[in-house]
Parts: sequence; structure tokens; C-alpha cells
Amino acid sequence: MTTTIESVLNHYSGDHATPDKLIPLLQEVQDAEGYLSTTALNRIADHLKIAPGAVYGVATFYNQFRFKKPGKHQITVCRGTACHVRGSVRVLDAICQDLNVEPGDTTPDEKFSVSVVACIGACGLAPLITIDGEFFAGVTTDKVQTILNQYRSNGNAEGKEDGDEK
Repeated sequence: MTTTIESVLNHYSGDHATPDKLIPLLQEVQDAEGYLSTTALNRIADHLKIAPGAVYGVATFYNQFRFKKPGKHQITVCRGTACHVRGSVRVLDAICQDLNVEPGDTTPDEKFSVSVVACIGACGLAPLITIDGEFFAGVTTDKVQTILNQYRSNGNAEGKEDGDEK
């Protein structure tokens, strides 16, 4: 992990290692690592010569940053108004119960992460979830296990192992 962090930090050296580069640095490290570890936050603070608490304060202010290693498959449940009215809270509960996690957590086997968003912007498809960016429309509690099982057994919803050509 440190090698990846160091390669990102190398893009911000010399005159480019200034506190105003904090957010782009956080974004790039998260893109490279999948999340912001304590090690990464401390290295960024050292590199920019600012307090670790300041780095953490900025990172926690923006909801785009994650502090836990994400699972292989990212499940996002829309909780916007249309999805809420059409039962997304029950869908979220079914997902969390099936995976035995809370929203924002990752399964112990690191296969699934569950997150909630205010709105995905596809209200006509409510209730909506995404897994690795793939949309699942009109999801009901009865469909949750079937959808998750596709990812459990085949690696993705198309029935192909990860790495196979589509």
C-alpha cells in the first residue's frame, strides 16, 4: 500500500506539495487504494507539512471519502423519495440481513460493501440499487437474495467469472 501512496505523493512534490492540494491528494489516494487508511492520512499530512488532524478533518467533512477498505462488490441502495415511497428501506434491511452487515460496512470476507445514497437520480426505476455500477430496478425484498446470489456464485450478475470477456 505504501508504494501506491508514495507514487501518488510523488506527483505532488516540490512547489506542488502545498496545503491547497489536499483534496486532490485525498481523491487520488482513495482512487488508488479504494479508501483512506490511517497510514495514508498520516503520509499526506507529513508530505504537505500540515497536522494529521487537519487532514482527517477535511477528509471527514466530505462524504465522498471512505475510511474502511471496500468489498469486492459495491452495493448502493438509493434512499431518495421515490425509492423510499416504493420500499427501499425494506430492500436495504433485506440486503443487510442477508449479508449480516450494517449500512456502511463490509462483509467479513470482504466480498460486499453496502452503502446508502440520498438519490441516484433514476426515480422512475424505484426502488433502485446498484452493484458495481450496474442498475437493478424495481427491487423487492423477494429479489434481493437472487441478485446477491448471482454475485456470490458467478462473480457478477451476467453469470461470468470476474475477468471473463463480456
